[in-house]
Amino acid sequence: MAQFYNNAIFWVEVDKIKPNPFQPRKEFDESKLNDLAKSIRQYGVIQPLTVTRKEVEKQDGGIVTEYELVAGERRLRAAKIAGLPTVPTLIRDADDDDKTKLEIAIIENLQREDLNAIDRAKAFAKLVDDFGFKHTQIAEKVGKSREYVSNTIRLLVLPEEIQMGLAEGKISEGHTRPLLMLVDRPEEQNTLYREIMLKRLTVRDSEAIARRIATDRVRKKEYIYSPDVLAMEKELTEALGTRVAIETKENGGKLSIDFSNEDDLRAIFNTIAKHREEQASASPEIASQLPSTPEGGGVGVSVQQSPAPQEPPIDDRSAQEKEVDENIFDPSSFSL
Repeated sequence: MAQFYNNAIFWVEVDKIKPNPFQPRKEFDESKLNDLAKSIRQYGVIQPLTVTRKEVEKQDGGIVTEYELVAGERRLRAAKIAGLPTVPTLIRDADDDDKTKLEIAIIENLQREDLNAIDRAKAFAKLVDDFGFKHTQIAEKVGKSREYVSNTIRLLVLPEEIQMGLAEGKISEGHTRPLLMLVDRPEEQNTLYREIMLKRLTVRDSEAIARRIATDRVRKKEYIYSPDVLAMEKELTEALGTRVAIETKENGGKLSIDFSNEDDLRAIFNTIAKHREEQASASPEIASQLPSTPEGGGVGVSVQQSPAPQEPPIDDRSAQEKEVDENIFDPSSFSL
């Protein structure tokens, strides 16, 4: 009977098909569902849904047939929108266990590239946590490397806000690489995430910033910075609304301020000028002590230009680099 089911197509009423409780995909784009519904109205459901069939005895002694969706939820939803009373289905053995149902749903979505990165990560994690799969076993099932599976699951250590941003397409999966480098520095991680969105940083630009932060951390471990210097660095970052780094040397030092474009630079300049005017009006003595220019030594000011805004944030790695990166990237290497 199972073989008969698996090789025959049956037309099943849409209202009798229950959703798959193990559906790994959580987000369904309404506009795309409506587009699919238009196509279904014109051509019908071309690829059958996959369901399981079970006969349940009612209290009055009668028999009712129930169907549970295994794969094809987008098609089912679109068919309902299109007003179809029935859909073509392939009926699998009702004895399929929960692990098999989840496995089929994940594989189908991955083959169609229907899962966003976070849904994919949660699906992999469920296979590991609930069904005891090893990363290598999942890799074999989905035709990917073990590293790909491990790196995907690692996305779940990101804060909820960043996970939502990735799921909603505000950042690309490539942008999570530099964000994961800062997993043990939540404030810096959150700042970089907001910069990626506001300044439309590319993946390469984001990685450069993350590496610089990691380097600065090593530098600050090697050199003992006074609490006052660190406090000033933080205060300047908040006051100017951009990344500020103070590097002290034996004689003087360097103050670095990031900006994204000329307007951003002008805004930073105006903020500094306004503060200077306020200080001067408040106390002439303080004004006389304020440095006019970095000429003559002392603390120099280096204003570094960040990339100009782009729409939207892009993953600027080549296809070959993406394939290599997904298999070898280990953000723990950058946790300094």
